[in-house]
Amino acid sequence: MSRHKHSHEEHANHEAWAIPYGDLVTLLLAFFVVMYSISSVNEGKYRVVSDSLAVAFGSGQKALPVQIGDVLPGGAGSGTATSIIGSQLPRGLLTERLAQALPDAERQRWLDQQSRENSLEQSRSRDALSAIATDIERALDTLILDDVVQVYRRGDWLEVEIKSDTLFASGSAAPLPGALAAVTRVAEVLRESPNLIRVEGHTDIVPITTAVFPSNWELSAARSASIVRVLTNSGVAPGRLTVVGYGEHQPIADNSSEAGRNSNRRVVLVILARNGDGDSLEPPTSEAGA
Repeated sequence: MSRHKHSHEEHANHEAWAIPYGDLVTLLLAFFVVMYSISSVNEGKYRVVSDSLAVAFGSGQKALPVQIGDVLPGGAGSGTATSIIGSQLPRGLLTERLAQALPDAERQRWLDQQSRENSLEQSRSRDALSAIATDIERALDTLILDDVVQVYRRGDWLEVEIKSDTLFASGSAAPLPGALAAVTRVAEVLRESPNLIRVEGHTDIVPITTAVFPSNWELSAARSASIVRVLTNSGVAPGRLTVVGYGEHQPIADNSSEAGRNSNRRVVLVILARNGDGDSLEPPTSEAGA
């Protein structure tokens, strides 16, 4: 009898792919669970952590309880919305928008805290401005005694008024040698302070018509610019300075007399205080009779 040879084929497992597929699905599920847990913030826990960090870093101010990804209203009754993520709003406006999301009681507490902080910062700015005034008065004591320079404290700004006859020859915007010393002494006081400075030029009512100065506007502005140049050459940062020319249009005395016209010919350095954000206050308008 012939012996038949039977070929034995190996059994193929056609379900082997299910094992790695199941592992992949499990990993994907775990991945999405982790992503969801990261994206969801418990407001209570967020507030506790935020307040703890604020106290730890010494700010003394609680963080705003804002849910990540929240969209805050653009304003009461505005019907618009502004996302706080990646906002390009100025810091002060953005903070106000964030405060609108707070409950009434918390928003009022936040506003009260901001008011106290602003009052404290304003008090500090005025104290710093007063110290600058004292230093300038000490540096220019002889000129103040001779009634050539006057220093006026205006609360949120300081005025240093110098008579133009001391600074310039008649009809000229080139500083006299004696003027350079006085302005340089002022610059030494102002050099390290952050305050912005507005340099104002004033003339009397007597008209001027020359090839260089067609009117008192040009003369007053040129004199102001000359003082600015002295300040910058003495180390005051140019970005802190502004040139203003008023011509004869901001008198402080009667132009009908020589004494009045002499008082009106002047250069005034207006030194501004600064607020809590480091932004300068709006430049004050010169007061008649200063």
